[in-house]
Amino acid sequence: MAESTGSPLAPPSDSGTASPEDAYLEKRTLRRGSAGWLLLTGLGVAYVVSGDFSGWNFGLAEGGFGGLAIAAVLMGLMYTCMVFALAELAAILPTAGGGYGFARRALGTWGGFLTGTAILIEYVLAPAAIAIFIGDYVESLKLFGLESGWPVYLACFAVFLGIHLWGVGEALRFSFIVTGVAVAALLIFAVGAFAEFDASGLDDIPVDRDAFGAGSWLPFGVLGIWAAFPFGMWFFLGVEGVPLAAEETRDPARSLPKAMAISMAILLLLALLTFLAATGARGSAAVQEAGNPLVEALQGGGEPTALSRFVNYAGLAGLVASFFSLIYAGSRQLFALSRAGYLPRFLSLTSRRKAPYLGLLVPGAIGFALAAATGDGARMLNVAVFGATISYALMSLSHIVLRRREPRLPRPYRTPGGILTSAVAFVLACSALVATFLVDKEAAFIALGVYGVALAYFAFYSRHRLVAAAPEEEFAALAAAEAELTRD
Repeated sequence: MAESTGSPLAPPSDSGTASPEDAYLEKRTLRRGSAGWLLLTGLGVAYVVSGDFSGWNFGLAEGGFGGLAIAAVLMGLMYTCMVFALAELAAILPTAGGGYGFARRALGTWGGFLTGTAILIEYVLAPAAIAIFIGDYVESLKLFGLESGWPVYLACFAVFLGIHLWGVGEALRFSFIVTGVAVAALLIFAVGAFAEFDASGLDDIPVDRDAFGAGSWLPFGVLGIWAAFPFGMWFFLGVEGVPLAAEETRDPARSLPKAMAISMAILLLLALLTFLAATGARGSAAVQEAGNPLVEALQGGGEPTALSRFVNYAGLAGLVASFFSLIYAGSRQLFALSRAGYLPRFLSLTSRRKAPYLGLLVPGAIGFALAAATGDGARMLNVAVFGATISYALMSLSHIVLRRREPRLPRPYRTPGGILTSAVAFVLACSALVATFLVDKEAAFIALGVYGVALAYFAFYSRHRLVAAAPEEEFAALAAAEAELTRD
């Protein structure tokens, strides 16, 4: 049974002293009203923008141009449907718990923990991977004569954690500026690359004649489409994190749906332009294994040009934007799970500037340790993708369950298409989850191992010590009370 600490909105006692519930939550308060829809839109794009600069192109080696194109369309559809479903849920429950809070009401404590943990895996592993990629960029650009390694990773975490500790408003404005630079660079890249567009190079990857359904557009057959799912996700991975900023948002019921819709539209456009421009400029075969596909598309293995140098530096800006924003998302998910007692409660304490300092420092230390110890950014990203797909399926399912079980729940924003929209997202998320085993079985089993340890902690310890006064838990308790009254 959850530990009852009262309502977070309970008034002070008659003696003038704060109740234990108020005192507990007062130490775990974020800075409200720090972000409007514009900064939230920038946050949604920032989560994802590094995926446009690199990573997606490895899907060409799994499915060819046609396979990755179909996979990207299907994953774009999945994210679009999911974003609309999450916009409705975020307007209903605008708290820092995000997906955990939605699943907690729809699927119970186990569903909430499973969802929150999956999200946390994504947002702890992804920054570690991106720190390694930043190191690679710093080395390739010969910045300050540095080589990729732990000093660069440490500098990334130290500097950008410091900005987050300074305050959420400052952090989001910094992210917005860096993201703007990265987006502008992608548009400039597209103009330059389309000037050299040649459609004959799109299907130049050699065909595997033994693969079922293989052809020039599907060189690895029909199964290649499925294997390319995780790479199609890289154009959109992370946009679902916008609701985690709910408690720091002005008028969240209006701002969150608007920001999520606009950021998704921007990401769809960038994905289309980047994919076609990069493969059309030099051919799919030339960029399928490039660590920096946009630069490869512009210079084709030749001498660097002014445009390729600019895009190279902008790629570093894109990585910084995603690294910075993913740290933010991970800290807020950890904050919410800790505040409600699913994870150790001290992790949700906030500073005088209302920043969850331990929620920032602990994942940051873990991320730095992983980056320094392994140096394997691709493997960590695959683990993050596995966690992400689990959370997508559970969040989409939460929307379906709440629509069916609580049709009269006040909904300031309603998902276009209703249950059909979230059902499409659910089916595609399950398909993407299975596809991760086709790409990197070891990464999938690593994620399952982490999941197993977390579930053991919850089963044997934390589920008996939940904090009923946490907003997400109180929201679920209200549903249980209303159901009890209905039965009576």
